[in-house]
Amino acid sequence: MTGDVAESDQPVEDLEDSGSVLLGPEERAGIRILVIDDEQSILDSCESVLAADGYQCECERRAEDALHRIKSQAYDIVLIDQSMPQVHGLDILAEVRQRSPGTIAIMMTGHATTEASIRAMKAGAWEYVPKPFTATQLLVVIGRAAYTLLRERTFSDSSRREGVLVDGRVRILGVSSAMRQAVQTAAKVARTDASVFITGDSGTGKELIAQYIHSESRRSRKAFVAVNCAALPGELLESEMFGHRRGAFTGAVRDKPGLLEVADQGTFFLDELGEMPMPIQAKLLRVLQDGVIRRVGSEKDDAVVDVRFVSATNREPEDAIREGHLRQDLYFRLRVVPIHLPPLRERAEDIPVLIKHFVDHFWRRHQLPGALPPRLSPNAMEALVRHDWPGNVRELQNVIEHLVVLSEAGETIEPDRLSILDEGVGLEATGASAGSNSVASMIDFHAPFHDAKELLIGRFEREYLAQVIARTGGNMSEAARQAGIDRTTLYRLMDKHELSKDAFVQ
Repeated sequence: MTGDVAESDQPVEDLEDSGSVLLGPEERAGIRILVIDDEQSILDSCESVLAADGYQCECERRAEDALHRIKSQAYDIVLIDQSMPQVHGLDILAEVRQRSPGTIAIMMTGHATTEASIRAMKAGAWEYVPKPFTATQLLVVIGRAAYTLLRERTFSDSSRREGVLVDGRVRILGVSSAMRQAVQTAAKVARTDASVFITGDSGTGKELIAQYIHSESRRSRKAFVAVNCAALPGELLESEMFGHRRGAFTGAVRDKPGLLEVADQGTFFLDELGEMPMPIQAKLLRVLQDGVIRRVGSEKDDAVVDVRFVSATNREPEDAIREGHLRQDLYFRLRVVPIHLPPLRERAEDIPVLIKHFVDHFWRRHQLPGALPPRLSPNAMEALVRHDWPGNVRELQNVIEHLVVLSEAGETIEPDRLSILDEGVGLEATGASAGSNSVASMIDFHAPFHDAKELLIGRFEREYLAQVIARTGGNMSEAARQAGIDRTTLYRLMDKHELSKDAFVQ
């Protein structure tokens, strides 16, 4: 029946690639979903499929009742039929965006058009799903949305690690001259449409500065779209950025606008630009020159956009250009205004300010409201200020959260509680100072050269795989992404070394 959610024989591997099984049962159980549609068959099918997969699912046929639910309750994901009687789906979408900006809204329609999908996504829809769709397609889109939501929540605690939101605008925390200069430059350039290029080590707050520039610009009421160029394989990155035409590749069942179109009139943040494949860099250069978008699989120009670009990298851009990873002409187009964020060790005066913010933030998050938060003794504060912080603000954030979670109300944290710093330094020392000695200890110098080499490579492969799989909790897609290999290669190496992902799932 048209509009019903049907069964599907799509392979499980396709689901994992799409993000639908990246969540564990406990994570799915914590996702609250509201489905709004005037067709009871859609509601019954969606509720059955989503509940069977472990999600919390509620349904509503009447738009007025759905609006009442949205005003009085919080949902993680809302599926909205675009053609609701009396109240248009876009009006419901607007209410969701106003009441709960963190909620992911997905539009459903039985009359899908490219223009309608662009209109919905510009209005704030995360995805646009044509009817009819299968149970597998529903689980894929909900799985991707839930995974994105949890990732964004994790990131929001860290992306604003040096800042706070005031009236929807980003405010930077920091008193050092280096941070003040970076913020002053960002504030000046925010008033223009000039492209900004941010450099700095991982964890220094590059995306935070990008968000600050957007919040202070004339584009602040439009979309801020961020893309990590290192997180997606080239084909998927191109499709996500530029969109695609129906039939452009396997699985492209409909036309889909890209994130560049979604960011029209807004800000587009390119993180880890040096990891973007060169063909996509050439395609991006045309967007910078004339704003023209050509979707994957299209033989004509599909759209013209007005986008403000902010880019970032933790590598030296000149090195990336010299090594052939970054086009020089693209770099100079994007580097109208450069901003450099120094590592935390070079701005130690910011550390007490950040510590106070993190203590208050994590105490409110993890402990009872109203209880007196812990405080650091002068000696403990001095020890933290003197620490080298190779992981920058991200490392400081994690250390403070660790201390807060294990503290009692009103407790004074003394230096003897800072053993987590010693553990971190120990790990770094093992990697840095032991270096060649630890490798030498693994080599059988009495064996023939090729035998010794194969043995060493085998030990490296097994240890590397064990570490990356353990770090991702057995999530094979994420492990493959972090390792920079495809899942087929990952499984082949696991079989070779007799490793099972079950051994790494807690």
